This record gives sequence, structure tokens and C-alpha cells, in this order.
Amino acid sequence: MPKEPIPAAFRNPFARYFAATRPAFLTASLMAGLIGLAIARHDGWALDVALALLTLSFAVLAHAGANVLNDYYDALNGTDARNVERIFPYTGGSRFIQNGVLSEAQTRNFGLGLMACVALAGLWLMVRTDFQLLYIGLVGLFTGWAYSAPPLRLNSRGLGELCIVAGFLLIVVGADFVQRSAFAAAPFIAGLSYALLAANLLYINQFPDRSADIAAGKLHWVARLEVAQARWGYVLLVALAYGWLLSCIIVGWLPGLSLIALLALPLSVQAARLLLKHAAQPQRLDGAIVLTIAAMLAHGALLSLSLILSKVSL
Repeated sequence: MPKEPIPAAFRNPFARYFAATRPAFLTASLMAGLIGLAIARHDGWALDVALALLTLSFAVLAHAGANVLNDYYDALNGTDARNVERIFPYTGGSRFIQNGVLSEAQTRNFGLGLMACVALAGLWLMVRTDFQLLYIGLVGLFTGWAYSAPPLRLNSRGLGELCIVAGFLLIVVGADFVQRSAFAAAPFIAGLSYALLAANLLYINQFPDRSADIAAGKLHWVARLEVAQARWGYVLLVALAYGWLLSCIIVGWLPGLSLIALLALPLSVQAARLLLKHAAQPQRLDGAIVLTIAAMLAHGALLSLSLILSKVSL
């Protein structure tokens, strides 16, 4: 496991603030953006490469801002400070505040600054495409803020997984929208299975954080339920994700080649087996968390590939 951050390791300000965004996890939003571009390409749209790259950059920036703000608000409610069962770097926050690398004020200002940059970038993209992109941006920014910020604190109210599904689905929809300058059903259909697997990463990460979150009043479903019950929520999300994919292929909403995205299923199944076995022993869940990340990214990559290879002509 990597060592937790300490001030001596981040004397360079750029490296310090970059690492505070938890960059290893930003691949999740990058993959969501790639799915959105792939569905636009599948539907016959010639991709504007410059706009595509900018869209991916802004999606990653939004995810980074949400990560930083989540660290700040988890410092305020005390859950990260209480967390002694964390599995770094996957759970328990970035530890930048707790280990004195950044102050609470620095973290808050950095997170708000990132979100301000995203808002400005979204307005620029809106001018280049269509004003309706504003709706996606507003909902995305609101979700990223309301997930952990008071007074809403949606994750503490059992709505965290819904926020993650909505957030990653919006990235897919937004990336597609920038290319076709209009809303379509296709990105919602194509992106839902990936968004559900992204929500499962949040879900499994809450098991090592469970005791600290309960003490801090952060009552997501893993905290609300007994561990023996909560572990089955992971299985449910896996079933919904792959069931949605298969159903969409059967009814013709996705191309038959998208069956290759089911190759990620064994990773999800193995992760589920480990969680079912070790849910009450959170320090033994690192392997299951790694498998969850691998399943999510593999599913997204294979789905994107299938959409590109099944491109239709306008």
C-alpha cells in the first residue's frame, strides 16, 4: 500500500495541489467521457477532436473539484479524523488535511476554485455548442456540491449512490451532447451500466469507513444497515448494471457487439465474493476494492470499443 501523504513529500506546491485531487481516481470520469464520445461516434457523428479533448479535461476537472470538496466537508464532520479502519488510498479521504499537508481553508478554497473553473469552462463550451448544455452543467455542479456539503449532505441521507450514478451519467450525456449539440436517449442508455458500477465503488469503499461515518452522523446505506445486510447491496448494483446492459442489447438499444462488456463481469463477481466473505473485516477488502475499480474501467473500455466498432452511418 502507498504511504499516506506528509508535508515533507509535497514541498512543490503544484505537486501538492495536484495530488490533493486524488488523480488516480479521476480515470473514472475520463472513462465516462469516453463512453459519451463513443456513443456519439456510434450514432454517426464525426468527432470534433478539439472539443472532445476539452470535454474530457473539464469532466476530470469537475471530478477533481468534487473530490477536494468532499475532503473538506468530511474534515468538518470529523469522519476522516476518526477513521482508523481506512484502507489508504481507497478510503478515508486523501489524508491531506489530517496529516497537515493542506489546511481546511486551503482545501476549501482549492475545491471552490476548481468548481469555478469548471463553471467558466462549461459556459465557454455552451457558446460553442448549444445553450442547453447549461442544464447538464448546473445539475452536475449541484450534485458534486450537495453530495457532501451541508445542509443537504446527500450521502449522509442515503442518496450518495444516486448522486454517483447521476454524476457519471451526466458526464456521458455531456460528452455526447458537445458532439451532437442536442439531447438524445442513446447516452443515457449506454452510460447507465457504467454509472452503476461507479456507484458500486463508492458502496464498497464505505465498509472500511463505516464505524467512523456512523460516529460522524454520515448515515449512508452501509451505515444504516447491519453489515450482513449491507453487503448484498453490492450484489444488487452488479446485477442492475449487467442486467441493464444485457436488456438493452436484447431489445436492440445497444449493438450486439456490446456483449463484450460482459467480460468485466467475472471481476465484479470475484469482488462480490470477497465482500460477502469479509464485509465484517474491512481491512481485508483491499482486493475487492481493486477488483471493483478494474471491473468498472474494463466495462467502460469494452463498451466504448464496441460502440466505436459498431458505428452506424447518418
